[in-house]
Amino acid sequence: MFDTLSDRLTGAIRRLSGQGRISESNIADTMAEVRTALLEADVSLEVVDAFCDEVRADAVGEEVLQSLRPGEQMIEIVHRRLVELMGPVDEHLVAADPGPTVIMVCGLQGTGKTTTCGKLAAWLRRNGRSVLVCAADLQRPAAVEQLRIGVERVNDHAKGQAKVGFHGEPDKCAAYGEAVGVAVEVCQRAVRTARAERYDVLLVDTAGRLHIDEPLMKELQSVQFAVQPHHVLLVVDAMAGQDAVRSAAAFHTQLPIDGVVLTKLDSDTRGGAALSVKRTTGAPIRFIGTGEGIDDLEAFHPERMAGRILGMGDVVSLVEKARSEVDEAEAEALAEKMAEGRFTMDDFLKQLRSLRRMGSMKQLLGMLPGMGKMLKGIDIDEGQFDRIEAMAGSMTDGERQDVSIMNKSRVRRVSRGSGTSGPEVNKLLKQFEMIKKMSQQMSGMGGRMEAAKAMASGNMGDLSGLAGRRSTKTRSAKASFKRRKKR
Repeated sequence: MFDTLSDRLTGAIRRLSGQGRISESNIADTMAEVRTALLEADVSLEVVDAFCDEVRADAVGEEVLQSLRPGEQMIEIVHRRLVELMGPVDEHLVAADPGPTVIMVCGLQGTGKTTTCGKLAAWLRRNGRSVLVCAADLQRPAAVEQLRIGVERVNDHAKGQAKVGFHGEPDKCAAYGEAVGVAVEVCQRAVRTARAERYDVLLVDTAGRLHIDEPLMKELQSVQFAVQPHHVLLVVDAMAGQDAVRSAAAFHTQLPIDGVVLTKLDSDTRGGAALSVKRTTGAPIRFIGTGEGIDDLEAFHPERMAGRILGMGDVVSLVEKARSEVDEAEAEALAEKMAEGRFTMDDFLKQLRSLRRMGSMKQLLGMLPGMGKMLKGIDIDEGQFDRIEAMAGSMTDGERQDVSIMNKSRVRRVSRGSGTSGPEVNKLLKQFEMIKKMSQQMSGMGGRMEAAKAMASGNMGDLSGLAGRRSTKTRSAKASFKRRKKR
């Protein structure tokens, strides 16, 4: 995501690092490269020119702080302007009282609209809302069934949370141009159901087209008038570039769109839609789709996206992903087991699966500052994790609890059962033992760190017992040395 744009922008800005100060001449050179980078990323010309003028105005005459180099100060200016270009965004959705909050989702075919409805339902449920999803796309073949399957996927990942409801009437499907009244009736019945069953949110998946036309807009306007949604979200394909922005602008003239969901940001997109859509339509990006999984939908934060574009990473999003997958009590119990050397292959397997649910390894590492550039051109073999799970799964319960009992015959059995080789199994065992040993060493370091903190703070009482033991050992060593010297 944004790899090319990120390389071009950071490369252009960092050339200022060798300059003694920011001047009009070196700003002009830098902004010419920035402008080219944005145009190549498919950002609209009007947005590019306005953005470059704003950055240039901020940078000319800017005093360079003693603690910063010119390149670093320029990155700060560009970051601030990128945030303003894409935001500000309030990702909070209206909580209607009495409910339900009605959210109408629209967009062209192929943008991932129906899939996004399922993801949005999962996101709302994770945030404590009860959700009913209504299938109002009655013209595309199998659209109702696709949405129903999507809701089932959401409920399969419920993890003890409330189930997402589904309202679909496949028998009401009608031909193109004849479904306006039918779609309105289905939506009205869905609203009554959501009220009667006290759902917090009603998500309405409306009809899409291959292109914008009058019958489509007439149907969407009729549905919007009938259900009076609190939010109208437009789903836009990030890979479509300026076509996505033009379609968003066309929708915005016909419907009161108050938010955009940008999909397929995990693809090799150039980023033009993300940087253009807010300035062009006035509707902010509220959510971004980052993968194919049902949980791969994130609230959009312009400051984090600007950080990713400028190679500054996104540690906050990484922490949030980890927090959503890791139970705090379980994490503390695991840390205790690791410190005591009771870490098992089952524990390792559980942590690996939690990590994989957070996303691809390359995506996660790319959120760390400076890692995006280092990972360029590197292909991380995600299949290796499948092989690890297969090898661990081929072990018996006893072997996973104590890998030290693994001998040659057991290794052969595991390799045959997992479809791997003996050396691969041995490599896994060695890596596991290394992790186990390192975790114990880190635990020991933690104890020494506490001692160092106590000394630094002058709290020597905590170390009195340790000091007493050391002084006894020291006196004993001195006495022994004197006896040897006499002999």
